[in-house]
Formats: sequence, C-alpha cells, structure tokens
Amino acid sequence: MRVLLKASLDTERSNEAIRNGTLGKLIQESVEQIKPEAAYFTAEDGNRTALLVFDLQDVSQMPAISEPFFLNLGAKISYTPLMNLDDVQKGLSQLGR
Repeated sequence: MRVLLKASLDTERSNEAIRNGTLGKLIQESVEQIKPEAAYFTAEDGNRTALLVFDLQDVSQMPAISEPFFLNLGAKISYTPLMNLDDVQKGLSQLGR
C-alpha cells in the first residue's frame, strides 16, 4: 500500500543531531531502508519535517521504520494511505450505479 510517512522532528533533539553529525546519517539510513518513490524535507508548524512516499508492504514494518525517528529525534509520526490517479479510477469503477 502506498503511504505518506510524515515525521515532524523535535527541534531540540534534531538540533543536537545536527551538532553531533547524526541527523544526515539517520535520514540516509531511513531513505535506504524505506526506498521512497519521493522524499521531501520542509518546515511545518515550526518543526523540521520529512515527507516520504513509499510502498508499505506490511504494517509490521511500521515499528522498524518509525522507531529511529522516535528514539533519536523525538519525532511525531503519521502514516496516510495514498492513491494515484489509477487507484482512484479503479475505486470509482467499483461503485455501484
């Protein structure tokens, strides 16, 4: 299932990760693990935020994906299912008329 992972990083914890040189490594390792089709980084509500679109094969992957963000950066995480145009058209075709 295609999902959007949004990780809002705690400012103090991510500042420390920048100072000690671990933020870039953590992001690189996460991207290598997740293999997103798209990865964006921005500021949202005053927090550094990562937006990763990827295929979640099984919900049992969520702890392995989320915990590095929780443990190292005090992140708030959300997963949102996504559809592309083909998915929407397939879903609409299944509506009874």
